[in-house]
Amino acid sequence: MSRFIDELKRTHRCGELRASDEGKVVVLFGWVASRRDHGGCVFVDLRDRTGITQIVFDRDYAQKHPQLASHASLEQVQAAHNQAEQMRSEWVIGIRGLVVSRGGNKNPKIPTGDIEVLVIESTIFNKAETPPFEVTDEIDTREEIRLEKRYVDLRRTSLQKTLLTRHRINQATRNYLSGQGCLELETPYLVKYTPGGARNFLVPARMAPGKFFALAESPQLYKQLFMVAGFDRYFQIVKCFRDEDSRLDRQPEFTQIDIELSFTNQDEIFRLIEGLVFAIFKEALGLDLHTLYPSGRFPEMPYAEAMGKYGSDKPDMRFDLPHVDLTDVVLEHGGGGVPFWVELADKYKSGALRMDIKPEIVKAIVIPASANLSRPQLEELEKGLREIKGFRGLARAKLADDGSWTQSPFAKSITNELRLAINAACGAKPGDIICLQFGKESVVHTVMARLRGDVAKRMGLIPEYGHGNKWSFLWVTNPPLFEYDEETNTFAAAHHAFTRPIDEHIPLLEQDPARVECYRYDLVLNGFEIGGGSVRLHDPEVQRRVFAVLGIKDEDAQAKFGFLLDALKSGAPPHGGIALGMDRLSMLLANAQTLRDVIPFPKSNQATDLMTGAPVAVEAAQLAELKIKSV
Repeated sequence: MSRFIDELKRTHRCGELRASDEGKVVVLFGWVASRRDHGGCVFVDLRDRTGITQIVFDRDYAQKHPQLASHASLEQVQAAHNQAEQMRSEWVIGIRGLVVSRGGNKNPKIPTGDIEVLVIESTIFNKAETPPFEVTDEIDTREEIRLEKRYVDLRRTSLQKTLLTRHRINQATRNYLSGQGCLELETPYLVKYTPGGARNFLVPARMAPGKFFALAESPQLYKQLFMVAGFDRYFQIVKCFRDEDSRLDRQPEFTQIDIELSFTNQDEIFRLIEGLVFAIFKEALGLDLHTLYPSGRFPEMPYAEAMGKYGSDKPDMRFDLPHVDLTDVVLEHGGGGVPFWVELADKYKSGALRMDIKPEIVKAIVIPASANLSRPQLEELEKGLREIKGFRGLARAKLADDGSWTQSPFAKSITNELRLAINAACGAKPGDIICLQFGKESVVHTVMARLRGDVAKRMGLIPEYGHGNKWSFLWVTNPPLFEYDEETNTFAAAHHAFTRPIDEHIPLLEQDPARVECYRYDLVLNGFEIGGGSVRLHDPEVQRRVFAVLGIKDEDAQAKFGFLLDALKSGAPPHGGIALGMDRLSMLLANAQTLRDVIPFPKSNQATDLMTGAPVAVEAAQLAELKIKSV
């Protein structure tokens, strides 16, 4: 083995050789992807992260390949052939050989398919045990098994290409933001626990018994302190931690591209991020987004419009299928004979519900006749909605040629006037199906947003997962600053307590907090939020008024956020920023199905590490040293 690596250095990687390399003597290292023994000849597909090269161990090389005579002895080639007879899948080997043409046996499916390498000498670095599953992209092995043996799973070409895409995103980010005058600065992982927002992971402090650090869920407060300190423009590719349930696009530890600017406004932040995204797509995919967005800018949509038309603050704009808000139409007709809607109309008429914010609504979505969905398919769509908390069923109505409703529980009770008004408001045509949902605004929006996406997939407007070669960006802007909790009759920060209200809404902080909008924004790509941020509060007096709405007294604010409040009083510039989700962005660009496919060592759906077995129980002595008792 010492001859290889010490004397024979690798000359090429396995995916690099081409027809232009014929006649070269090369040294390759890699893994045995497959082996085929044809008697005197053994063919091996040698794999590394760049691809595959076919190598040939030919015992009768002297007669077949006289060109090898000047490069090899009979003993070397025969020794290599003897080794090839032992080789098995995933063994790690090194070879020296001559690049030759494959003649009429070329393989157009791989980039190296024009050539093969006649092996002169070889070595076996490691004899692998039989792998737990075949290392191939077409795999049906359960994900739990693949996560347990992730170091083997990561040899698959699809995952290696995904991590290469992620590498390119990293490099494009650093190059672009550095070119824009941003400094790459680090912030702590071990931080002070602050209430609100996501649930934190806690870390016991051994030298302060009974006290805990929190793992940072974001660098939010620290990056604001960089602005107070005068660093002006900051960025960081940073790990963040949130003790939340895993899902398709969420992991307990994740990576952000974190950015903060001083002396800035919302538009300037948008322009910087658009430039960054353009650079990332160019570097990672070779795609110039100017072909889709010639102005270099992404469209913007107010939060209220996004919720009204699509029931989501991250609408997928690759297709249409908007929602239709029927609340006003239903109220104008006093519920139109439909018992549920009559009850709703009475609530608004009596003043039990506020007309200006409409906490209970009626919405519809029209499935066009061209979708040709059968009743069982419609029932399957409804079945998928049942997991949503608060969902009570989906009302449907199919339009007949005369505009009447069929297949509808409301057909007998609804007045002709309301039915015709709904048909007109929805723009529905004969054969179309109107799907209706009513109740609490939050539930209706969630149900109808999910239904919109499910219908689009049924109609083939978007694929089940992945981008489908469509890229649709959208800025969603100016959401409410506060969320109202009806049970406790209190307000909470919708994002965080340091978001700046829209200037003209500042007087509403005391008058009507529910109507206060703020300079917050999300960047949406194909229905996924890939970034979110805000312009921050730098005025201590407005900050105090926001805390007052949240029920946070001055002494409580000082105890929880004193270091930031003191910093803001020390001369804080206007500032704002954003964080892009590196994992979600990588997932979309790589056309992956879940975040786990773009994170090298992810957690399972149960937030466990199947490879190492973490989390694990610890010994009583360790707990005693930390002054912790497990109950």
